[in-house]
Amino acid sequence: MGMIRAFTNGRLCVNGSLVADQLLVLEESGRIVAPSGDIPDEVIDLEGKIISPGFLELQTNGVLGFHFTHYENDEQYLTQLQRISNYFLSRGVTGFWATVPTVSSTDFNKILPSLSPRSFPHGASLLGAHVEGPYLAPTKRGAHNVKLFLSPNSSSLVSTYGLQNLQTSVKLLTLAPELPASASITTTLSQDYNIRVSLGHSAASYSDGISALEAGAKLLTHVFNAMNPLHHRNPGLAGLITSPAAPFYSVIPDGIHLHPATLTMAFRANPDRCILITDSVELAGLPDGIYSGHAQIPGLQRKEGNKVTIEGTDTLIGSCCSLDECVRNLAEWSGCTLAQAVKCVTENIAELMGESDRGVFEVGRRADFVVLDDGGRVSQTWIEGKKVFG
Repeated sequence: MGMIRAFTNGRLCVNGSLVADQLLVLEESGRIVAPSGDIPDEVIDLEGKIISPGFLELQTNGVLGFHFTHYENDEQYLTQLQRISNYFLSRGVTGFWATVPTVSSTDFNKILPSLSPRSFPHGASLLGAHVEGPYLAPTKRGAHNVKLFLSPNSSSLVSTYGLQNLQTSVKLLTLAPELPASASITTTLSQDYNIRVSLGHSAASYSDGISALEAGAKLLTHVFNAMNPLHHRNPGLAGLITSPAAPFYSVIPDGIHLHPATLTMAFRANPDRCILITDSVELAGLPDGIYSGHAQIPGLQRKEGNKVTIEGTDTLIGSCCSLDECVRNLAEWSGCTLAQAVKCVTENIAELMGESDRGVFEVGRRADFVVLDDGGRVSQTWIEGKKVFG
C-alpha cells in the first residue's frame, strides 16, 4: 500500500464536534486512508491538540500590501500569489478563493486568467476567483466604484468577464438580485458554468431573495453589511437565513462589521449554513496608517487595527482580520465550541462550493489539516500530509 503516517493522540473536528481518533495518511498520495489493521510506518503524537481540516478562505481581496486588482504582468502577479499562499499557512488556510471587487471589464479580463485554480509549492492552493461586481445595487455600493456598475440586462457575462474566465477561473459571483435580468444570469451562471451565485450589495426584498434562490443562488455575501437591515415586517435578504430553503451565508466576525451580539444571532440562526470570511484587504498584515488606493478605491485608505475605511469617511472597505482570528472570535463571542466555529471555515464552505477534495476529514480527500491549541491558535499546518508550517 505504501508508507502510512499516523497522527495520534489528537481530537479531530468532525461536523462541529471533537472526536478522539487517529488520522492516517498515505505518504505517496498525500491522501487520507482508512485503517487497514497494518502497523503504521510512522506515528506522530499530537499531544492532545485539536486537528481541523485546513481552513478555506472564501472572500479575501488581498493581504500584505497586495490587492488582487494589482495586476502589472503575469510574472509579477504569480510572484505575489505565491507570497500570499505562503503567508496563509501561518493562519491555518490551505485553500482560498481570490476576490476581485468591481473593476472595469478590461481589468476583469486582464486579471482573471491568473486566478484559475492552481497549487503552489508548500503553500495554500488558489481555488479560483470570487467576482464581487459589477452587477451590484448603487444604493448599497459600500466601497465599490459605482461608476463601474453594470446592469445584467445591458451587458453580457462574456463581455464583462471573458468566456475562458467564466469556464475556468470564476467559481463564485456576487450580484444584487433586484436588478433587471439578474434571475436569468443567475440560472446561466449556475447551470452553464457551475459558478456559485451569491446575493449581496443589494437592497433586495425577501421575495426578491426567494426568487433568486429559485433561480439557483446559493449564498448571501457578508450578511447585514451592504444590504437592507433585518426588519420585523420587511426582513430583506437577511431574513432568508432561516427560510425553508435557507442559503449559506457569510459573516465577517471582526467586531467591526458586526457587533458580537449580531454575529451570535446570525450564527445561532443556522450553524450548518454559516460561513466565516475575513473580507480582508491588502492592508491586512501592515502597520496602521494612510495608504493609497487601487483599481477599486481611487482615493486614500485609512487603517486602524482591523478597521479600514475610505479616508475622510466612515465607509468600510474591508477587514484586516485573519481567518484563524475569525474562528477564535466566533467561539469567544457566541459561546460555541471551537469545533463548531471551525465548521464555518471548513465543512460548510466545502459543501457550498462542491469541494470534494478538501475541507472534510474523509477517506480519499487531501490530507490538508491544521493543528490547533485549545484556544484555536495555529500550531502547525500540513498539506497533503507534509508539514509546511510550525
